[in-house]
Amino acid sequence: MFFDGAAHFKGVGIRAVLISETRQHYPASAKIRFPFTYNMAEYEACILGIRMAFHFNVKEHLVIGDSDILLHQVQGEWSIKNVKILPYMHCIKALCKQFMKIEFKNLPRIWNEFADVLATLSSMIQHPDNNYIDPIEVEIRDQHAYCFHVDEEPDGKPWYHDIKKFFATR
Repeated sequence: MFFDGAAHFKGVGIRAVLISETRQHYPASAKIRFPFTYNMAEYEACILGIRMAFHFNVKEHLVIGDSDILLHQVQGEWSIKNVKILPYMHCIKALCKQFMKIEFKNLPRIWNEFADVLATLSSMIQHPDNNYIDPIEVEIRDQHAYCFHVDEEPDGKPWYHDIKKFFATR
């Protein structure tokens, strides 16, 4: 699972992307509309993804993010100085007990770009007051759009037939 939080002048967005063993992506995002710090947004995103994995009945879970402070704090390597972060830590510790194995790994921001871009999008968009917006689908295209719409000639002759005939007969 990849997670990220993004702060923008229009707000804060969080994103988690759960990836199955078959490489199927399950994205989730949210816009935060309460007072926050950047680290709180990262914790919100991490918890979003861990809860999603729990609901998918994942037993062994790898949590990947680009927040050094969160990952070192969760692993007990760094202390927590901001009291606003303590409830987040307690929540993550309680969620971790639901898995047979859970591991946290740091990843450079450039390698976390999918979660980063979607969190940024979620932070920038002006959401209506309802709680859900239909998911955005992103297709991968390996060919130009016009390649998908080449039709057969209705007369069964190749596309260049009329051009060849014109040069031959003028």
